[in-house]
Amino acid sequence: MAMAKIKLFANLRESANESELEMQGKNVQEILDGLLKKFPQLQEMVFEEIGGRKELRSYINILINGDNIIHLEGLDTIVNEDDEIAIFPPVSGG
Repeated sequence: MAMAKIKLFANLRESANESELEMQGKNVQEILDGLLKKFPQLQEMVFEEIGGRKELRSYINILINGDNIIHLEGLDTIVNEDDEIAIFPPVSGG
């Protein structure tokens, strides 16, 4: 399992009361599972229930080293040692 740096933004950061932490996992799903175990209050912000399955909310963007996981292998994307994972909820402003 790789140790990755996780960066949380906007309301995810506020809810977790942390902007950066390290998590261990072999893929993005395992990293998110660990993150939600540590911060269960993020569950509803990150995932939704669709047809009895837990799905990543469509407006959550997850990037590994700047690449969106939707262009990789989604939640099955392999995490390598020292990868940086950024998790962005929807952000608006003016």
